[in-house]
Amino acid sequence: MSSLEEICGGLPLQPLPGNRGRTKGVPHAPVRTPNLTAQEEKLALQNALRYFPPEVHKELALEFAEELKLYGHIYMYRFCPEIEMRAYPIEEYPCKIKSAAAIMHMIMNNLDPSVAQFPQELVTYGGNGQVFSNWAQFWLVMHYLSEMTEEQTLVMYSGHPLGLFPSPRYAPRLIITNGMVIPNYSSRDEYEKMFAMGVTMYGQMTAGSYCYIGPQGIVHGTVVDEAALLKRYRQGWLMEITDSLDHCIARLRDARENKITLSLGYHGNVVDLWERLVYELDTTGEQLVDLGSDQTSCHNPFSGGYYPVQLSFEEANQLMSTNPGRFRTLVQESLRRQVAAINRLSDKGMFFWDYGNAFLLEAQRAGADVEKRGANKIEFRYPSYVQHIMGDIFSLGFGPFRWVCTSGDPQDLATTDLIATSVLQDAIHQGVSASVKQQYHDNIHWIQEAGKHSLVVGSQARILYSDQKGRVAIAVAINRAIAEKRIKAPVVLSRDHHDVSGTDSPYRETSNIYDGSAFCADMAVQNFVGDAVRGATWVSLHNGGGVGWGEVINGGFGLVLDGSGEAEEQAKIMLSWDVSNGVARRCWSGNSHAYETICQAMEETGKLKVTLPHTVVDESILEQALHR
Repeated sequence: MSSLEEICGGLPLQPLPGNRGRTKGVPHAPVRTPNLTAQEEKLALQNALRYFPPEVHKELALEFAEELKLYGHIYMYRFCPEIEMRAYPIEEYPCKIKSAAAIMHMIMNNLDPSVAQFPQELVTYGGNGQVFSNWAQFWLVMHYLSEMTEEQTLVMYSGHPLGLFPSPRYAPRLIITNGMVIPNYSSRDEYEKMFAMGVTMYGQMTAGSYCYIGPQGIVHGTVVDEAALLKRYRQGWLMEITDSLDHCIARLRDARENKITLSLGYHGNVVDLWERLVYELDTTGEQLVDLGSDQTSCHNPFSGGYYPVQLSFEEANQLMSTNPGRFRTLVQESLRRQVAAINRLSDKGMFFWDYGNAFLLEAQRAGADVEKRGANKIEFRYPSYVQHIMGDIFSLGFGPFRWVCTSGDPQDLATTDLIATSVLQDAIHQGVSASVKQQYHDNIHWIQEAGKHSLVVGSQARILYSDQKGRVAIAVAINRAIAEKRIKAPVVLSRDHHDVSGTDSPYRETSNIYDGSAFCADMAVQNFVGDAVRGATWVSLHNGGGVGWGEVINGGFGLVLDGSGEAEEQAKIMLSWDVSNGVARRCWSGNSHAYETICQAMEETGKLKVTLPHTVVDESILEQALHR
């Protein structure tokens, strides 16, 4: 069993660790089919071996070539460390600076088997959301972080640690980019090749930025895999599980009739369940579902993100690698069947919305009936939940703000819960608008209930939805509690990339942007740069995430609060920018809520000056000008 000191010592080469291969009995990522040419296979092997000195190349080349042949990628299983992978208390990491130890804490949480979807393949969530591309990168990153000083920045190229570079104290300690591929080559097929060759990586959102916090952030990647179902059941996120459709229907009826709160996990294919609901409607006249959505990983539909109803889980995994073309055909047929069932239930009153996982986008590509006639290309028969709900919430400046107590002590998390509750209650007392007040009340209720129900999986983390004022106030209060020793160790602030400013995604986060700029990514890129220059401890910028490769540009940050006055000032200015950037963009696009929010922010912050749009009051002049 390795220790943290050994993990931070660099790649183990003398002697090489034994080749244990893939561990049996744990979930593994589906076999990838990159369709490399002979020259590309040679390049993939050459790229993997460059992490190692020549004297071990002959031994490693054989097994790396075998991994590429069997799994479609070189994960370097030999170097998967023999350590209990989890977020250790920050004091246990052998580092020169606290911020480096905090980053280690976050990385190991992302790879914790209780958190990660496929830990041996370094996938945190979403089927292909990588932390690193291979295990050599993990060892090198941990070593670099252990050596890092306050005058160095670790640079990460799609999982690869380029190195430590000199930088001033106020610069980020870590800068991450994932999947930054030239736009004309940012296709799925090209991605599969580049990932297999070890030159790019899909970091999802918070996988490759080291900021995932388990199912509190998102219970993601609904599949027919029993292992995933059992994991969430044991962790308390499901109250019951069953593999019987009859039992599902009986429990649904019972819960509806008796108004029972129930979270029921079905081990089977969701298309079977949708079609059974239609059968119940047709034979009994009973509509058993009022609200519906889909949470399969449809950003990755042909590589394990969506399992077609015609095949068992095992059959699908086999066909995925042996006959990808046939598998694709079955996925699209399954999507058409699923949409047909959803449409039938919707016609009878069920409200369906797109979760933002590319379900409707992939269904449209499959030829399913999801078209909204007369609409633009980012609108479908059913709304995205951003269009229907989250868009206005984002425009008010609210989004998924989170923090991690690096002591690993649940009491520290309880203290931060009390602090956040008190801050929001004080804000309500001082007076806020009705819409903001409702959001604050919802967050207070969430925090209180989250503490009661033991929702933590992995690191001692909490998430809530807050606006600019709330985020800054919570951060300042937590930082002062650290200074006063009421919290034992630094706290990492972060957020989901799915936020006010962090993501340009025309089929999700920016799907309610109607001025023609929904496909533009200036906001996310500016946010990444702006966070970096305003004091973030680390920043990340990704291609893909949520809706899929080539469909999204998104970014995130980590900010370590250590109780210092410097940390408080960084939190104030960085968190303010991190929200106001997106609100200003949404204001310029014509959103009235964002207009009001940014105007209020300018009144409260003298140095903030935002260009405001003028509305065309009489739209008839547009027609007159264009058709005279």
